Amino acid sequence: MVKRKVVVVGAGPGGLAAAMQLAHAGCDVTVLERRDRPGGRTSAIESDGFRFDCGPTFFLYPRVLQEIFASVGYDLMKEVPMVRLEPQYRLTFGGGGQLDCTADMDEMDRQIQQFSPADVGALRRYMDDNRVKLAKFRPILESPFSSPADLMRRSMVGAAPHLHPFRSLGKELQRYFSDPRLVIAFAFQSKYLGMSPFNCPSLFSILSFLEYEYGVWHPIGGCSRVSERMAEIAQDLGVKFRFNEPVRSVSLDGRDVRSLTTDTATYDADAFVINADFADWITRTVPNNKRKRWTDESIAKKRFSCSTFMLYLGIEGQYPDLPHHSIHISADYENNLREIEQSHTLSQDPSFYVQNACVTDPSLAPAGHSTLYVLVPVTHQTGSIDWERQSPAFRELTLDRLSAIGLGDIRDRIRFEHVLTPQTWQTDYAIYKGATFNLAHNLGQMLHNRPRNRFEDLGRVYLVGGGTHPGSGLPVIYESSRITSKLLLDDLDKRLSDSPLSV
Repeated sequence: MVKRKVVVVGAGPGGLAAAMQLAHAGCDVTVLERRDRPGGRTSAIESDGFRFDCGPTFFLYPRVLQEIFASVGYDLMKEVPMVRLEPQYRLTFGGGGQLDCTADMDEMDRQIQQFSPADVGALRRYMDDNRVKLAKFRPILESPFSSPADLMRRSMVGAAPHLHPFRSLGKELQRYFSDPRLVIAFAFQSKYLGMSPFNCPSLFSILSFLEYEYGVWHPIGGCSRVSERMAEIAQDLGVKFRFNEPVRSVSLDGRDVRSLTTDTATYDADAFVINADFADWITRTVPNNKRKRWTDESIAKKRFSCSTFMLYLGIEGQYPDLPHHSIHISADYENNLREIEQSHTLSQDPSFYVQNACVTDPSLAPAGHSTLYVLVPVTHQTGSIDWERQSPAFRELTLDRLSAIGLGDIRDRIRFEHVLTPQTWQTDYAIYKGATFNLAHNLGQMLHNRPRNRFEDLGRVYLVGGGTHPGSGLPVIYESSRITSKLLLDDLDKRLSDSPLSV
């Protein structure tokens, strides 16, 4: 029997996970990747003996990827050894105060006592409530949403009492904590979605819960090592990778995609999985008049996540007292959020995140050195900021702000530096508007209102990644690969059974 052919566009985490599952199911899988290595935003940046994760650095909720690995005959924790971090991260507040966040509830209550005695015990109540909430929402996050009718599923009805669609995440956390710093401590995770907690739906209170319940993990070699190992396993399963081959055009038969053309070849297939940044790829590659719902005009009107300004710094020596992960919350956090999402201006007092991974994983730097990964949330591309002109000054501001967490001597210790701005996210990584967390996760852009796993505008096309259901963040991106792979395989089986040659 001839193998069913599938072409996957993009070797990001969703595309890699789909390729593994489809190859294991017996498909002939080819992956087309525009860059020279697998991983996409989860690839590595390497130079002078330093190794950085390009994008995600928190590995959360390993269960989904563990199950995917097991489904193709591998053990994730053996293939990519991981360390559960303790503490998970340090939070410092421009308004005063520090939390070393840990899954130890007694220790958290001890620290919360220093902030607000009235809030002692609130974290346990939050954990108990969100344990139930996640159990109710798991079936929703693990199922496709192909039409509004799917909103009437039994799982949706069961979850409805926990949804509170018109309550923001910030308002949700205010039900538990009276101190505004503690509200932010358990709501800032909305930044994993590129959104303000005061605009993000209350559903996403489960994000902080996942950290405390299941841990924050560091894969040895970084999150990029997970993607690299997935590519190696995919190859072992028979997947063919074609690097440095961006897709330039599609060939259509009616609304069905028949082939994709790169600079060097044309690839026909029975089905196509798109893991490239959805909005960028579809507007570049598929003629606008061939799309009914997701036209250039409709995409331009959608809400997109924030972007990030990145510094990847190779440092002489170490900072042994700086935890693996540190998040600094600006003194006026709500104003910082407005600067990002409304006025689209650069803050003079930004919040920021620093990864000091070598305290856990010395393999990431030469002996006697360490790596610092610095992320500052900023507006996506709107035309309001000229990054070529403004990047140097914002770099200086960022280095100045690092003194807030004790890194006042950092300039003297930099031995390697790489910078990414929203402009380079857009041009070098082909991300629409440089919005690193994809389409925003407001209620009008979730479930069936997101581009669907079985893409509605084109036949034989399926989506994985942050631009489709369930959304952004590694665990749900991996989940998108499971949803999409099952849909694709079921469709191919149905198509085969409907063929005259099958009777």
